[in-house]
Amino acid sequence: MNRVWALIERDLRRFRRSPVLIIVSMIFPLVQLVVLGYAFGGKIKHLKLGVVDQDRQVTALKLREMLSAVNVNAETVLTINYDDQGRALTDLRNGRLNGVLNIPPNFSRNVLAQNSPQVALVEDNTDQFVSSTLEGLFNGIVTAYDEKAPQPHQAAEATLSIVEVYPYVPYIQYLLPGSIALSIFVMVMIGGGIIFIDDKARGLHEGYLVTPISKLELILGFNLSGAIKAILSGSVLMTIGSVIAGIPEPFDPLRLARMSIMIVATALALVSMMFLIMVRVSDPLIPRAVFGVLNTLLFFPSGAVYPVQAFPAWMRAISTVDPFSYAVHAFKCLLLKNTGLSAVYGDLAYLAVFAVLSMALATALFRRTL
Repeated sequence: MNRVWALIERDLRRFRRSPVLIIVSMIFPLVQLVVLGYAFGGKIKHLKLGVVDQDRQVTALKLREMLSAVNVNAETVLTINYDDQGRALTDLRNGRLNGVLNIPPNFSRNVLAQNSPQVALVEDNTDQFVSSTLEGLFNGIVTAYDEKAPQPHQAAEATLSIVEVYPYVPYIQYLLPGSIALSIFVMVMIGGGIIFIDDKARGLHEGYLVTPISKLELILGFNLSGAIKAILSGSVLMTIGSVIAGIPEPFDPLRLARMSIMIVATALALVSMMFLIMVRVSDPLIPRAVFGVLNTLLFFPSGAVYPVQAFPAWMRAISTVDPFSYAVHAFKCLLLKNTGLSAVYGDLAYLAVFAVLSMALATALFRRTL
């Protein structure tokens, strides 16, 4: 262990002399958390809706009043009245409107005759988030418009009560577990994989080859030094990110202890995987080239940004073997639900086995040659 610790100490000393590298590798995931957390997941508001009322009767006015009543607090749409349907559709195509509500001339007549009255919502479906918001809004309004009071001696219709187990989770909190895993990965990539290849390119690797240190000791020293740096990065983002995202009781000792265990397991798994990928690489440009590819293949299929259940089959297959997926799932349970380790033992076991297998395979592939 003395020889392993010598490797770790040497690598950490060099890392300490690069404050810019430390700041960049820790700040990048934090900036991404803040930007993506507030850029996505918020409630869409202030959509511009053109209203073409060709009926102009009391029943049509009631529908428009319901739209105004719903919009008083939510501020989802800003209504703009049009007399000409063609001009409203032109503004929609030109991007001046997000949707057009068309109330046809025979709407009131069909309502009174109970002849399936219809209104039309014309939407710009190039933006699925906007169109889904408009559809949800008007489905609710139309449903409320159609409701009638129960008749005497007639059973009321069944209703659904929503019970939420946890308090409301804004998107920035939903994104925090993935950002912690990303901070560990960035440090592993910058402070582990790239530095190892740079050592080989600058000839520093030759000094290890003339010592009696074994392959396992070399790999263990490199992996542990990279894991220590990744653990520091993940811990920093866990504490600062929890405060920024508004996690309740961010400094709860038990939660911090459980999170620290998962951060260590994640760091060991990712640094072992990175060393396995780089063990036969000599060109210093290769890790920089594959950084973006690995980030895309590991981060996005993990469920950090969007639920895995919405993925196609081939992406779910990637998610099944992706160590990011298990880290993100565990961080979500511990951070957002404040569960115990019993809820994430499967994730912890997978990361531990993944780290051991990756390190064993990297040891087998490592060559004590130039």
